[in-house]
Amino acid sequence: MKLKLVEKNSPESLVSRVGSSIPPSGIREFFDIVYSTPDCISLGVGEPDFVTPWRISDSGIFAIKDGNTHYTPNRGLPELRELIAEYVASKYSIRYNPDTELVVTMGVSQGLDLALRSILNPGDEVIIFEPCYVSYTANVELLHGKPVIIPTHQKDRFRIDIDVLKKSITARTKAVMLNYPSNPTGNTIDEETLGKVAELAIRHNLIVLSDEIYCALSYERKHFSIASIPEMKSRTIYLNGFSKSHAMTGWRLGYVGGPKFLIDIMMKIHQYTALCASSMAQYAAIEALHKGEKDVIAMRKEYLKRRNFIAGRFNEIGLDCLVPEGAFYVFPDVSGTGLSGRDFALQLLNAEKVAVVPGRAFGECGNSHIRCSYATSMENLKEAMIRIERFVKGLK
Repeated sequence: MKLKLVEKNSPESLVSRVGSSIPPSGIREFFDIVYSTPDCISLGVGEPDFVTPWRISDSGIFAIKDGNTHYTPNRGLPELRELIAEYVASKYSIRYNPDTELVVTMGVSQGLDLALRSILNPGDEVIIFEPCYVSYTANVELLHGKPVIIPTHQKDRFRIDIDVLKKSITARTKAVMLNYPSNPTGNTIDEETLGKVAELAIRHNLIVLSDEIYCALSYERKHFSIASIPEMKSRTIYLNGFSKSHAMTGWRLGYVGGPKFLIDIMMKIHQYTALCASSMAQYAAIEALHKGEKDVIAMRKEYLKRRNFIAGRFNEIGLDCLVPEGAFYVFPDVSGTGLSGRDFALQLLNAEKVAVVPGRAFGECGNSHIRCSYATSMENLKEAMIRIERFVKGLK
């Protein structure tokens, strides 16, 4: 009886049911195993292997030396917001008022959290296309929303099926989540498909959350944003940042653009939960927008060379791999080996000390895939592919 009373009144009984029920990140869970493997070649980390360009880092250092270490305005430094507004207008034809339609955030992750908090009530549905970044479903569930998952498949080049999207919209649907170029597949969404998504959003009065953090790393075609469709600016939450384009992951700096009525709500949440993004990171980002374009072009050129190599090698080995249109990931299908993505990843790590991420981390439809990042040196990629080929041949 005493034991039962202790269990009932233990602190563990007080935790959030939602917090307890969501699974840990499939990426982080796997890399707990990876970190204990010495001399491992990692194709798993989703961040640039380039260091932040020196002129950008120096601007952050000088901000500290000059005493610019205080809170900034909640929305972000006015100069930075002006530059962001100019940047997205010139690059992607989206025109935001820097004083009312933009907020600087601690990375796109915080921007997404603010966006979802600003629109969701308990029970609201958010349509998510899988495979997708690991946080989307969990973030919706943490707010007591309902993720509605639409799987996409390699045989369709991971394209959105508009007919399936139409059938998935209900009276409870509040938003559609887009990510392009995509993590983990590297695919993008063509302008025609985005136009059809826009038509449905307008017809059913939906918000579109558009995560475009990899847009600067588009290869074959110029990136097109759904927010640039005139009727969509008032119902699109545009998410972007500096982590991938300018190799600034650790600086934790992103931004959100959207209609004033939504940005006003996001600002209130931001004020109570974060106050502002790091002042030093904001000064560094000012330099990134002033003089960082050459670095972005150079990094994209190197990623393109690596992409062509790794996608080609996977197909040579016999693991069907689409050539990605953007980002820095490939998502090969390993089902021909008779292994699931998770078993393939674990056995590869054990046998050849090459780390990849099981595709199941990005949704059930990724179960037969692995995600490999080519944000590592060509030397590492060449050696990793030698080991992967040896592993695959050893399975036969």
